[in-house]
Amino acid sequence: MTDISTLDQDSPRRGGIEVWAPSVMPAVGDGALSDEQTLAAAFRVLASEGFSENMAGHITWQRPGGTDMLVNPWGLWWAELTASDICVVNEDADVVKGRWDVTPAIHIHTELHRLREDARVVVHNHPYHVCVLAALGRLPELVHQTGSMYLDEMVFVEEYAGEIDTPVLARELAEQIGDAKVAVLASHGVIVTGADPVEATYRAASFERACRLAYDVLVTGREALPLRRSVMVGMKASLIERAAEVYWGGAVRRLLREESDVLL
Repeated sequence: MTDISTLDQDSPRRGGIEVWAPSVMPAVGDGALSDEQTLAAAFRVLASEGFSENMAGHITWQRPGGTDMLVNPWGLWWAELTASDICVVNEDADVVKGRWDVTPAIHIHTELHRLREDARVVVHNHPYHVCVLAALGRLPELVHQTGSMYLDEMVFVEEYAGEIDTPVLARELAEQIGDAKVAVLASHGVIVTGADPVEATYRAASFERACRLAYDVLVTGREALPLRRSVMVGMKASLIERAAEVYWGGAVRRLLREESDVLL
């Protein structure tokens, strides 16, 4: 056994698949999901986690090598979306496939995709505990190991500019977000990005929980125990590289047992 007293506490801890990778994983379902089914599942999973505000919000997925985006339509809540409801918009937010319309707020996503090669999936909504901290003008304090996922990844956009419904306003917001993977918008909500739906869903669901924990600690009036940066580095790698896939697998298996209509 390693004697932790001999470890350099200031040296970044190793983590993720560099340390260990599973040789076999439980199947998510009976067969591979289509892209539309995958995105519909992401909406349902996040709705069940409280990462939503009734009819608000979008998730877009711009798949590698393309400029079109899969997205939810205006008029349906995340909790009721099915695969056949998913629309496709081009990089200018014009609907090119689907039965429904898409709100101009989608420009938040088109401009982030345009500026950020790493942001293949963009999630935006107004989850409750994120909004509490957004109203207080603060990012969550990282008080639990899962918060390591957001180490050096967060930005607070201080000015509330109202509805973002044009490419110009969206471009200004995207530039304020920069390369952050999580942006809390003052008096508004949050934007979370990821490389794919698995990573983005896990990052988004866990961020609402991180905000809830941070707020609950805040209202005690006591100081949280500090987390060493060197330890958080390795945990961050493990969460993104290993835990995201496990979270997605379990969440989708539950979804398919209880809400199989999501695949329709």
